[in-house]
Amino acid sequence: MNLAATMTSTGEAVQFWILAVVAVIGALCTVWMKKAVHSALCLAATMIVLAVFYLVNGAYFLGVVQIVVYTGAIMMLFLFVVMLVGVTAADSLKETLKGQRWLAAICGLGFGILMIAGIGNASIETFNGIGRANAGGNVEGLAALLFSKYVFAFELTGALLIVAVVGAMVLTHRERAERAPSQREQAEARVREGKQVPPLPAPGVYARHNAVDIPGLLPDGTPSELTVSQTLRARGQIRDVSRQSLAELAALEQRAEERLGRYERSEEASK
Repeated sequence: MNLAATMTSTGEAVQFWILAVVAVIGALCTVWMKKAVHSALCLAATMIVLAVFYLVNGAYFLGVVQIVVYTGAIMMLFLFVVMLVGVTAADSLKETLKGQRWLAAICGLGFGILMIAGIGNASIETFNGIGRANAGGNVEGLAALLFSKYVFAFELTGALLIVAVVGAMVLTHRERAERAPSQREQAEARVREGKQVPPLPAPGVYARHNAVDIPGLLPDGTPSELTVSQTLRARGQIRDVSRQSLAELAALEQRAEERLGRYERSEEASK
């Protein structure tokens, strides 16, 4: 059994080195990517590779939990939050807490030392092997370790997760000092201030365009700034086709006049 634990086949070695490279690249891209959505996707790829490692080593329960819980639930939650909140690269570069980068560097260094120590211990010590650890089943063996030998670390991890959830709720909660205005009060305030009272005009230029990035034209032919979203305006993704649309309308009017002239001439000829 010890010989089987120390021997590695060629297929396992090739699989490990390929997936290890993918996992390391995904972890580095998680830190280096400028967009939060790309970082989350790279982290999801790294977690999937870790799940494959668990499955190859016989830890089927951990592999399935890694995919279902971390990749399928937590990472998708991250993506939804990023897409709804709209975190940009400028927000990630802003240091909200003084000294957090030095603290993160120290924590990363300590984690690296722990990894090196763990790998060195694994190369020196002799272990019982996955067969003896999972003699009664993978789930039963994992539960026996969690609730006997590592029960203190398990409870501490659960407490840390609860504290993190409560802290997130406290940081994001905003106490309202006054009553929120009703729809009637908001409408009356818009009328008194002279703001846009009726619904905003739809985007697009007359009936020629219906795209959201094309401003609509007012009766005098000038584009209306209220027809395009402020987000597209801030990104510079607005298409100015007012002149083109006016030229198209002029051409349509000319063709309509020509058709009307031909129709009138044909009517006169028939009489």
